[in-house]
Amino acid sequence: MLVVVLSFPAWAGDLDLDAASLPDLKVQVADPAVWRGLLKSVGLEPTTGAARFRILIADDPAAAELGFLATDRRVQVASVVEEREPGLRIVWEDPRDLPIYEVPPGATVFTREKRTGAPLLAGLRRGSGGALWAAAEPGVEGYERYPYLLHALVDLGLRLPFRDDRRHVFFDSSYRQRVDLDYMAARWRAGGVQALHIAAWHFTGVQSGPGLGLGLGGEDYLDHLISACHREGILAYAWLELPHVSEVFWTGHPECREQTATLQDARLDWRKLINLADPACFASAAESIQDLLGRHDWDGVNLAELYFESLHGPSNPARFTPMNAWVRDDYRQRRGVDPLQLFAEDSPLFWSRNREAWMDFAEYRSALTLRLQKEWLQLLRTQHPGLDLMVTQIDDRLDPRMKEYLGADAASLLPLAEPYGFRLVIEDPATLWDRGPGRYTDIAARYRSLTSDPDRLAIDINIVERYQQTYPTRKQVGGELFRLLHAAGEAFSQVLLYFEHSISRPDWGLLPNAVAGVSARETEEGLLVETARPAGLSWSSPVAVNGQLWPVSDGSTVWLPAGRHTISAAAENPPLMLLRLTADLMGASVASSGLRFSYRSPSRTIALVSLKPQSVTVNGRALQAPILKGRNHWAVLLPQGRNDVLIHAGGLVR
Repeated sequence: MLVVVLSFPAWAGDLDLDAASLPDLKVQVADPAVWRGLLKSVGLEPTTGAARFRILIADDPAAAELGFLATDRRVQVASVVEEREPGLRIVWEDPRDLPIYEVPPGATVFTREKRTGAPLLAGLRRGSGGALWAAAEPGVEGYERYPYLLHALVDLGLRLPFRDDRRHVFFDSSYRQRVDLDYMAARWRAGGVQALHIAAWHFTGVQSGPGLGLGLGGEDYLDHLISACHREGILAYAWLELPHVSEVFWTGHPECREQTATLQDARLDWRKLINLADPACFASAAESIQDLLGRHDWDGVNLAELYFESLHGPSNPARFTPMNAWVRDDYRQRRGVDPLQLFAEDSPLFWSRNREAWMDFAEYRSALTLRLQKEWLQLLRTQHPGLDLMVTQIDDRLDPRMKEYLGADAASLLPLAEPYGFRLVIEDPATLWDRGPGRYTDIAARYRSLTSDPDRLAIDINIVERYQQTYPTRKQVGGELFRLLHAAGEAFSQVLLYFEHSISRPDWGLLPNAVAGVSARETEEGLLVETARPAGLSWSSPVAVNGQLWPVSDGSTVWLPAGRHTISAAAENPPLMLLRLTADLMGASVASSGLRFSYRSPSRTIALVSLKPQSVTVNGRALQAPILKGRNHWAVLLPQGRNDVLIHAGGLVR
């Protein structure tokens, strides 16, 4: 017999709340140490005490009472099948010889052994609670055997407590050529996306024309995409991948093509690299980029991966850049030698024999990278002062080979963040993708000494098929992804995900619930929430924050500023609600005929409100802000910076 103990707070007893109105904070387990990392990644605490949901392992007596019974048959478990994503290859690094279990009637089986179909993860619902059973422990990190274990708990009715809607996600239209952009924008919003970094090279130099509306380029497509994002409260950043400019630019400027050390045009993977060191080519590329930025309603720019190839350094001359005529002449004037000699095996300067000669060119290359970055930052900051700037660069601190191989030099770049007003997005190299979540703590520690403002640092997580053999999946999904997001969120103020199309479909639903720096506990006055950064609390009824009626909620989540807050129930919602804000919320209150709130943001801000605004004032001055109609809301575009906003909606009187 399953006994479900409701963790139901005394303070909710007289407030007409039921268990469905409140988030779950704890999950009952036998050994909290095994589960702490995984559960904490989605805001839950493991406990041996009372909770609405329990996790039972193997032949635990409580599991046997429920009807999970071991038979005399056994199975060697190495490969498993997840019911929600049967095509995903899941392999246990440490195969286990396990009994084959019978599951009770009414149980839902989530994971099975691949050959026999033997159940390995299953659950039962009882009333407002439930139990999740596993045939073996989850592993040291919590995801080695059941990638979608957290999803199974949610399927059983567990309500995750917190939400983070501040993530930036990269988007490449070549993977979304024939989709409904309005539908996708709504999906991204539901998935907690604050900003979309749109692959700008598909649109650089491309004008509207036949066949371009659904293709890789075309102004109509791009304008529709940006507008759809703005209506759903999502910012739009131009994602630049210089020295690749665009296919159109590559075709139209053959004289500007970069050269490899084999003196071939640098067409490497999908990028077609341009010689930006040549002033004439720089000017032409800048004109093309300026045109793109000026024609569309961008909120920011991500200057990404502006350095050189290759990831293997000089050992792969067919991918090594820059070896164009301009760079060779410049280096010859400075050093008296042609750097191409570094790749001639019969030369005394051959890189593998003459370390001093190679390192001299490597330093020249890093200095050239920094000069190009400065030139683009100066251009973007002076010509587009209203756009937020991010610079994405591969890590060269945890993996110092990246400076030598690619010319990436964070120690020289990061001091420019304050004068040019950008945030540095650190991309962990592919060489580190098989390391666990702890790598983000290590990366952050190496960068904090380079800046006095840790908010200038962000991290990019690559959600891709890794070239290393990794377990249980080649791509980061489920519990592993949430552990990565939690660790990255603890170490950095902003997390970016590469990329939108590669995120597993089952993960989109729980992506916002992977949180860091948020905790809650029950008190006599209400639910006490402490959060290091603005965050959302799962809450589906009218709400008061610190004893005052609170107007920042979308009906399922109440949004809170950073700090310590007491959350309790209220009798009714105010007429005008702030549903979503693409900024750090600092405070809010109900106002006569509307609401007021304050925020800070490095970019333009979008506020989604429940009723059409009649007037908007920012810092006491009327704002002629664009107001866009969404499905069941209105989007108000607000200025960057730190601002106080008052929004009135017609016909409201309090």
